Amino acid sequence: MILCIETATTNCSVALENKGKLLALKEDYSNNYSHAERLHLFIEEILRENEVGARDLDAIAVSKGPGSYTGLRIGVSAAKGLCFALELPLISIPTLRSLALQVKQEKDGFIIPLLDARRMEVYTAGFTADYRKVFDTRAQILAPDSFSKYLENAAVTFIGSGVEKFSKICEHPNATFIKGKLPSASKMVSLASEKFQKQKFEDVAYFEPYYLKDFMAG
Repeated sequence: MILCIETATTNCSVALENKGKLLALKEDYSNNYSHAERLHLFIEEILRENEVGARDLDAIAVSKGPGSYTGLRIGVSAAKGLCFALELPLISIPTLRSLALQVKQEKDGFIIPLLDARRMEVYTAGFTADYRKVFDTRAQILAPDSFSKYLENAAVTFIGSGVEKFSKICEHPNATFIKGKLPSASKMVSLASEKFQKQKFEDVAYFEPYYLKDFMAG
């Protein structure tokens, strides 16, 4: 039984899974960061409502980034605190990979999640229809011809908070844009279960979120 925590964007999301199956989900799918107020409340509620004690958990999974600096810090701090207190292993899940799992793509197409960074910049990674990585996580400044290598050869579905600004400058007929979607703990379930089975755990003392870029105060 694994508790999954997703705070890389404005979506404060907590899921409970057992043997790879989603048992329950709580999230604040809004445009405002509510992690500091909601995260621990969601954790307490999801355990209580499903009659699961903290000692019944086998691991804690957390979305590792990239994403919001503050959001990631809050999620990882909560996950590490639970792991230390309960002596549980920590599992990290790449945020863009779990976001890609929200898309069902045709066989020869690609999935490219986009998380809004600053101005015309996004955090992105590329995946095949069966979720194999085709390019690594990177920060990219958007231009009309961004991702043309993939768009020229197949259908490409873009998803995430960066889709809104890319859809305004990309008119390629092979591009499909899924707007209004953010990373969710519900899509961490299968990835967390797979890592648990393979015993792929993080060092709780030294694990840090994957910020990709240095923090800049607004």
